[in-house]
Amino acid sequence: EVQLVESGGGLVQAGGSLRLSCVASGSTLDADAIGWFRQVPGKEREGVSCISSSDGRTYYLDSVKGRFTISSDNAKNAVYLQMNNLKPEDTAVYYCAANTYCSGPSSFDFWGQGTQVTVSS
Repeated sequence: EVQLVESGGGLVQAGGSLRLSCVASGSTLDADAIGWFRQVPGKEREGVSCISSSDGRTYYLDSVKGRFTISSDNAKNAVYLQMNNLKPEDTAVYYCAANTYCSGPSSFDFWGQGTQVTVSS
């Protein structure tokens, strides 16, 4: 089993930046891929970005391309999501999740508790 802890959320004005962190512990061999997802009340959880540690591939939601950057520090079992030029529509609870490969949210077995990101206009 993999335990995930997110941090770094908060309140920021539109155009600002935040950096989310996700630290994994436990059976991290099962966490070859770490994804970031977000959810707002009444909507389905959507994939924002994912990184595969085995080949370094990264994936992004179209609406965040050019603004968000995912990176990893394998020595720290950590994955980061740098979010720049934030927009009010980025407001959501952000979750990190672990899986053996990048895919949709239903494929991820392990989830963090979530961190709130609020972007004011």
